[in-house]
Amino acid sequence: MITAITNVRVFDGEKVIRPTSVLIEGEQILSVGGEIPEHADIIDAEGGTLLPGLMDAHVHTSVEGLRDALKFGVTTELEMMGGFTQSGREAQLKGIEDIADVRSAGMAVTPPGGHPDELMPGDGEIPDFVLKELEKMSEEDRSAMLAAHAHAHDHGEAPTVTNREEALAFVNEQVREGADYIKIMIEEGTVLAASGLPVLSQDILRAAVEEAHRHHKIAIAHVLTAESARQAIEVGVDGLAHLFIDRPETTPDLVRMIAEAGAFVTPCLVLNSSIIGNSASELAGDPRVSSKLSPEWIDTLNASFNTYPQGSMEDNYRNVMDLHRAGVDILVGTDVSVPVPSLGGLAHGASVHHEMQLLVEAGFTPVEALQSATSKIARRFSLTDRGYIVEGARADLVLVDGDPTANISDTLSIRGVWQRGIRSN
Repeated sequence: MITAITNVRVFDGEKVIRPTSVLIEGEQILSVGGEIPEHADIIDAEGGTLLPGLMDAHVHTSVEGLRDALKFGVTTELEMMGGFTQSGREAQLKGIEDIADVRSAGMAVTPPGGHPDELMPGDGEIPDFVLKELEKMSEEDRSAMLAAHAHAHDHGEAPTVTNREEALAFVNEQVREGADYIKIMIEEGTVLAASGLPVLSQDILRAAVEEAHRHHKIAIAHVLTAESARQAIEVGVDGLAHLFIDRPETTPDLVRMIAEAGAFVTPCLVLNSSIIGNSASELAGDPRVSSKLSPEWIDTLNASFNTYPQGSMEDNYRNVMDLHRAGVDILVGTDVSVPVPSLGGLAHGASVHHEMQLLVEAGFTPVEALQSATSKIARRFSLTDRGYIVEGARADLVLVDGDPTANISDTLSIRGVWQRGIRSN
């Protein structure tokens, strides 16, 4: 069966195409424009815009998280620490439908007692706040989260990486598990109300990055300050999983370093806003959002981290725009995890739309924000089958009412979502 989405404005991942038709056959896009077969199933999308499936380049997810993501047209989530490596996907996701696709770093390289050990006790016990959330989940999702937790501790969620040899071994273990890329932590805790967290030496971090590259995997660094970002670029990472939240006098030099290194940045402005103390209550109050989320997620959106109230969103906007103007690839990511108010301001799927709104508020055009949620992520993570609306690509598509290339908020006015050619809503 061929599906023809007709009379639709198209954002193809890079640019806007005047109203045309997009044909889907099986799991792929058959054509953009061209003749519509007589037997095609026709969807008249007049007044709407067709987008490539959106992506979130920074999550910590679960089956339910992947399901929520798809409701919001996020067809791919990139896990930056968790159990959904290739082996994890095969064990936990086989046969489950109506969920976003997922890729994963597996476990992150970090020293004993390093981030995120302050959030997860090293003895393998599950914190009370997670237990409370598990009680609210479906049996299916609870099983997936417990499996991910067991995977984490079986493979060293707080690994004893204290020298080069252990770093090499740890990276190799993630690769054996089917990690799609490698994550390293450079977090001393300042902006997370956990000052004094241990950080690995530059020599050890560089060894981990080089080993990732030896296996043809990109290396991504968790950083939340300008100094940590500098350390990450110096050891050769391919991307920063966050935007530095501070803005020291040396920021222009750091921006130049990142640009010259060719690294990308996933700013997670929604997270930084939450760290500064801002909730996402306006997003939570939008009926296009509230109608698709559980009360627990709405409560989470209405809360915030609030660990660095002295921070400034104006500084964050200046930082991301300086990087953007310097030619650095900016990717949409959120760092969403579980529905807990202390990790507030974030929700799977919905926060991707919020992130694009914040990028536009910072100074991006709507088209640039959409590029950051589609083609730029696909290119930087070598997801060659998605991120664009072109002949032969995966039919991961989002049909929205209105024109988000002019008004970014229209991305939330979702009329239909397709993943691999199958319409999910």
